[in-house]
Amino acid sequence: MSLWSRRLEGALVVASVAAIGLSMTRSPNTRVTQGECRTVNGAQVCVWAETVDDTLTAFGATIPMQAVENAPNDAPMAWPPVADATIPLPDVVRTASGFDNMTVYWEPHGHPPGPYLAPHFDFHFNAISSADVAAIDCSDSAKPARLSSRYELPDVPIPNMGTLVGLCVPGMGMHALPSSELRSTKTFQKTMVLGYYHARPIFLEPMITRETLLKRRSFALDIPRVPGEPATVREPARFRAEYDRAGQSYRFVFSGLTSSTR
Repeated sequence: MSLWSRRLEGALVVASVAAIGLSMTRSPNTRVTQGECRTVNGAQVCVWAETVDDTLTAFGATIPMQAVENAPNDAPMAWPPVADATIPLPDVVRTASGFDNMTVYWEPHGHPPGPYLAPHFDFHFNAISSADVAAIDCSDSAKPARLSSRYELPDVPIPNMGTLVGLCVPGMGMHALPSSELRSTKTFQKTMVLGYYHARPIFLEPMITRETLLKRRSFALDIPRVPGEPATVREPARFRAEYDRAGQSYRFVFSGLTSSTR
């Protein structure tokens, strides 16, 4: 057998194994429903849902690299921050999981506290309506009775603005952050933020630096169990950012949804 033939045979074996692996992990009854798109930095950010036999198994968004690369290095300071996009999630996601919409924010200079002063994106997946998100004015300073293990809701002083109780931002809500990061002297790269208002959970937020996204590598973030999640919300257990080299984009995937009965 020639060297070329052996290489061809080897390539076919690898391809066959990959195909078998894909078929074992993806049901033939899997269906992906494409949702709406919005323009972010000149690129279309789109949401989607994945179902198997009409059961929601995953949901998320596709983030083109163009949206990351074209993010401006500077921008006027706005308070409260203005979302670059608000995208309603597909009907099946809202009905089956309780998550309603996604908001995207670009923070060219980062924001306090210290570890988060790096250019980054906030991707809020909100479990309340966009009207309810817009109505958040931080006048309610109540914090939840219990937080996820190893998370804190810090009170953060901002020069010329006062103290943000629970790091509450109008139009967003309170931000619970990992205790280890809040005490770190290093700049963060990627983390999962847990959002609250009226003392209850309202969003999950992959907060990711542009530096991390520009590496074009897949990665995962832990999602802790969130005490006090409403019975109408099916909390995902896993988050993964899958980089698609051919499509020059990331696929943000929330999966492992909890049972709808608690």
